Amino acid sequence: MSQPFKVVIPARYASTRLPGKPLLGIAGLPMIAHVCNRAKEAGAEEIVVATDDERILNTVQDYGFTAVMTRTDHQSGTERIAEVAQQCGWTEDTIIVNLQGDEPLIPPHYLCDVANALAEQQQAGIATLAAEILDPEEIFNPNAVKVVLNQHGYAMYFSRAPIPWERGNFSATGGTLSGKMPYLRHIGMYAYRVAFLQRYCQWPASVLESVESLEQLRIMWQGEAVRVQIVAQTPPAGVDTLEDLHRVEKLLTPN
Repeated sequence: MSQPFKVVIPARYASTRLPGKPLLGIAGLPMIAHVCNRAKEAGAEEIVVATDDERILNTVQDYGFTAVMTRTDHQSGTERIAEVAQQCGWTEDTIIVNLQGDEPLIPPHYLCDVANALAEQQQAGIATLAAEILDPEEIFNPNAVKVVLNQHGYAMYFSRAPIPWERGNFSATGGTLSGKMPYLRHIGMYAYRVAFLQRYCQWPASVLESVESLEQLRIMWQGEAVRVQIVAQTPPAGVDTLEDLHRVEKLLTPN
C-alpha cells in the first residue's frame, strides 16, 4: 500500500537561462500546471507550489491548485520546502516529496517510490532515487551525478566523478565496465520527513558541497543517512533551456 505523502513544488520566476520558466506554455498549459498534474496523478494527499512570485501564485490558483508565497532569501529549494511545512503546520512525521517545478515529464509513480522508500525504514530522514548507468560515457559525464550505496541501500557518497573508480579499466579519458557492480546515476527527487527538514535548515553549507556543487553532500557531511531507492530508468530530462522546452512540447502534444 502506498504511503500517504504531500508534494511541495518549488517554483521561482527568475531563471538565468529561461526567465519565467514555470509559466511557459507547453501543449496548451503552463509548465507548472503540468507538474502539478503529475503530482495529482501520483495520488499525493496535498500539493503545494512554493513560489516567490505572485504571477506564479495566481497561475497555480487559476488551475485549481494550492500555492504559497515564500521568502526570497532561501539558498535552496530544500529551505523553501521547510518554510512551507512550517506555514502549513505539518507534523514532524509528515512525508514531503520535493518535485521540481521544471519536471513536467516525471513518471508519477516515482513520487510514490521515493515516499515509500522513506516510510519503509527509520534510519534516514530523507530518501532519494537512482537508476543504473548502462553507457560508460555517462559515468564520465560530470553533469550525471553518481552515487555509491552500502549493502543496506544507503548512500555512501555522491559525486560528479566516476565512482567507484575501476582501477585497470578506467583512464583519464574513459574506460569500459567490468560488470562487477552496477553504476548508479542519482535522480534529484527527494522525500523528507518534516523533522529532518528542521535539522537541515540549522546546518551551514559544507566545504564538500561547494567543491562538488552538490547540495546533498551537506547531509553526508553531517553524518546523516540517505536512503536510496533504485528505479528502472532515469526519467526524461526537465526544462532548463528553450531547446528543452521544444523537446517537451513535442512529447506532450497529442498526435
